[in-house]
Amino acid sequence: MSGPELITLGCRLNIAESEAMRVLLPAAEDLIIVNSCAVTAEAVKQAKKAIRQAARRRPEARIVVTGCAAQTDAAVFAAMPEVARVIGNAGKADPALFGFERGAAADIHVSDIMDLRETAPHMAAAFAGHARAFVEVQNGCDHRCTFCIIPFGRGPSRSVPAGLVVERIKTLVAHGHQEVVLTGVDLTSYGPDLPGAPTLGMLVERILAHVPGLKRLRLSSLDSVEIDDRLFALVTQETRIMPHLHLSLQAGDDLILKRMKRRHSRAQAVAMVERLKAARPGIAIGADLIAGFPTEDTAMAANTAALIDDCDIVFAHIFPYSPRDGTPAARMPQLERETIRHRAAALRERAAGRQTAWLKALVGTRHNVLAERGGAGHAENFVRVRFEGAVPEPGRIATTTITGVDADGLKGQTAA
Repeated sequence: MSGPELITLGCRLNIAESEAMRVLLPAAEDLIIVNSCAVTAEAVKQAKKAIRQAARRRPEARIVVTGCAAQTDAAVFAAMPEVARVIGNAGKADPALFGFERGAAADIHVSDIMDLRETAPHMAAAFAGHARAFVEVQNGCDHRCTFCIIPFGRGPSRSVPAGLVVERIKTLVAHGHQEVVLTGVDLTSYGPDLPGAPTLGMLVERILAHVPGLKRLRLSSLDSVEIDDRLFALVTQETRIMPHLHLSLQAGDDLILKRMKRRHSRAQAVAMVERLKAARPGIAIGADLIAGFPTEDTAMAANTAALIDDCDIVFAHIFPYSPRDGTPAARMPQLERETIRHRAAALRERAAGRQTAWLKALVGTRHNVLAERGGAGHAENFVRVRFEGAVPEPGRIATTTITGVDADGLKGQTAA
């Protein structure tokens, strides 16, 4: 082991920040950093579980908790006997906070995240062991969805200047990365805080123009209502942008969307997906959906379930609703936990059926698959492909014929 051990939970932005910490932090082999997530109450439980498991596995190590759950629930983690220090999101890029001796009790280093006005340029120059690289271009969120605690974990929306993003991607390409994923908390809100108020589409144009060696550019979660004409044209016409979009939809019923304080209607979401698929038929759609939001009745749940078919969602992330203290939704009339679990299971079953039918339709087709570790990789549409026969070196893009469906996605044979 060379340096601290990092345990990363949650989103792609956390992955990007963990890699940056790996480079920035002191090479202390007795240090375990848990980069936590706070998106649901279950995510906080998973962070606690990871801490306890790490302490049992390496009782001599100092455990530091950072990330969104550390920001929003600092005292909870500081009270755990396994934890040596709690560091908020603003302190992730400060090596000095991680270079400490074991103390008698955990201390807390969490600042007011709402005071942040810039995104720290702590972007990794290389991603050890990853074929894909994740680049943070935006952080924070100015919206206040009634179920979401993340703005209080990440602070206000702020963007990384385009020039810095381009230079970082050039470095990643020079290190051999063929695919880069742009990440952020609210990616489509990129730019208004920068001089000239550039948009995400303008940033993407600049990346493609100034990094010709980049083979594949992928976008993480987008808010469908903020896909403007420039970004739409890029996503549907530029072959270097991967034909896969993950949309933050959350629900398929208009009243629930209103109570969530989302900014789109059901009809707008369906219309956007129809436009995307008409312009680029092979594009794969993913989406976040919440089951059992407060006040949801049977008909409202059915509307969300129907959205899976209406938007052809083949990568569905289903979240059973769980109340987060401090959010307006936690004060709304709650559903029984058993009802929430049942509705989440029904959504997962419907999503699995949709995905299975899509996977079967891909058998016999050819795709360019970016090989990763473990004898598998991801095609342009983000489907996971397990290689049969010859396995390409990680990082290589291999033309692959799909031969069948397996438990985790597809299986395929590379060209000779």
